[in-house]
Amino acid sequence: MGFFDRFTKSFDDEVSEALEKIRGMGLGVEGLSASVDGKIVTLRGSAPDMDAKAKIMQFFNEMVDTENTLNMVSIPAPEPKPEPEVAAEEAPAEEERVYEVVSGDTLGGIAKKYYGNAGAYMKIFEANRDILDNPNLIKVGQKLQIPE
Repeated sequence: MGFFDRFTKSFDDEVSEALEKIRGMGLGVEGLSASVDGKIVTLRGSAPDMDAKAKIMQFFNEMVDTENTLNMVSIPAPEPKPEPEVAAEEAPAEEERVYEVVSGDTLGGIAKKYYGNAGAYMKIFEANRDILDNPNLIKVGQKLQIPE
């Protein structure tokens, strides 16, 4: 071992020191590790968010001169937020939907508007049998019940 060999760090040592510094930065990273293949480094671990993941990469690249650094640090999926519970007595009552027929309307067109399917026109016809005798004969001004 020559005199200057004591002062030069191996690439693996540089990587290890950089990881130790990043772990001490309080970024919330867990299990930070690196695999080295020549001068290509793959970082692994878990970061709390994208900001921390980006900072890990930025700081590592400032400390270690690599040919390529692959950032395989994962971010946990967010926990789904529970939907607020509504007590039965607080639940809003279903509003009655009423549509007033205008010139050019057909039951198929109205069904397309409310259900996204013109073929559902019979649902509207059946709900309005008290004022409709024929699904092809609707009149301007009629107020039709639109069932859910």
